[in-house]
Amino acid sequence: MFTQTCYLLSYVKYGDNGAVLHCFSADTGYQSFFARGIYSSKNKKKPYLLPLNLLNITVAKPNAQKGISTASKIELSAGIHDFNDVKINSVLFFTADFLHQILREEDQNDLAFNEIEEFRHEIALNNHNSHISLIFNFLKISGIAPLFKDEKYLDPESGIFRDQISHSLFTEEISQLWKHFLSAPQTYSIKLQRAERNAFLDSLMVYYHLHFSGFYTPNSLAVLRQIYE
Repeated sequence: MFTQTCYLLSYVKYGDNGAVLHCFSADTGYQSFFARGIYSSKNKKKPYLLPLNLLNITVAKPNAQKGISTASKIELSAGIHDFNDVKINSVLFFTADFLHQILREEDQNDLAFNEIEEFRHEIALNNHNSHISLIFNFLKISGIAPLFKDEKYLDPESGIFRDQISHSLFTEEISQLWKHFLSAPQTYSIKLQRAERNAFLDSLMVYYHLHFSGFYTPNSLAVLRQIYE
């Protein structure tokens, strides 16, 4: 038997009672598991299927081919915080949607796993900007963050700061926020007002679209903004 500790990114119901769980594991990176009977009336573990829950999933043996392994046991990791706040849950859903896109091809990566752990810690402290920090920090983890320069405007396509604006979203104010995040020793301590948060997040989505193949803005972003309004 082999037990993996992993964050739940998404799941899809399969058949009458089963589900396929897409997770990011500390040991092997992105993995998918078949949870037999989790939707049955007698199964009490359906509440585990919340975005970015930390799960201990046991399988007969590790799957080296990145296929779907059948889970023989699923447990909630000890000490995991249960969120009942609607706003926080909307942040978790959006962040999980984002991570499911960018981690699909990722193997074991301590930096990525630890970043999710840090995000969970910050959201438990009611840091409502924490998803912004995580999304920005994954640019550095993925090696696609822009280079800090003195010029006023970030060119999102080249990832270089220039003297002239090249994209309507990347104003001088938003470009300054990018510089702030690039130079901050701890991005989770940066405070943003709602208008700043929305505009900066829009610029992050544009940047990912330009630099991460196949990326699209998660549909859950619209729900997140509705709830925060």
